[in-house]
Amino acid sequence: MSRNLLGGFMPLFLLGAVLGSGTKAAEVNSAQIERGRYLVHGVALCIDCHSPRDEKGQFLAGKHLTGAALGFAATVPMPWAPAAPGIAGLENFTPEQAVKFLMTGERPSGVPVLPPMPAYRMDQDEAEAVVAYLKSLAPQK
Repeated sequence: MSRNLLGGFMPLFLLGAVLGSGTKAAEVNSAQIERGRYLVHGVALCIDCHSPRDEKGQFLAGKHLTGAALGFAATVPMPWAPAAPGIAGLENFTPEQAVKFLMTGERPSGVPVLPPMPAYRMDQDEAEAVVAYLKSLAPQK
């Protein structure tokens, strides 16, 4: 009798453990994405260069992080990126490449970024949060 009871209980216990761990993983992922959103919008300010603006300098609704021409230029002759690419969805980077980029400031090709993009030196947790947030966004063409 106890053997049948145990046999019926174990699958339910294991199912609960699996389902429960999925919920916990979703909470962790949600928290990581929210932290990434905070870093992108409030700390690293990626949104400032990577989002298009209207003639009054206001962000275009629905176009955040889709890429934009820079509204300023270098004051002395130097290599300079005239536009910031779209980073919503991070289509041109694997998650691993993007994390490494944010930690080292080098593209997957090994070429450093051009000003005005700073060569960030994020720690791994920060970089992973930023990448999780950017990958959670739908890329726009």
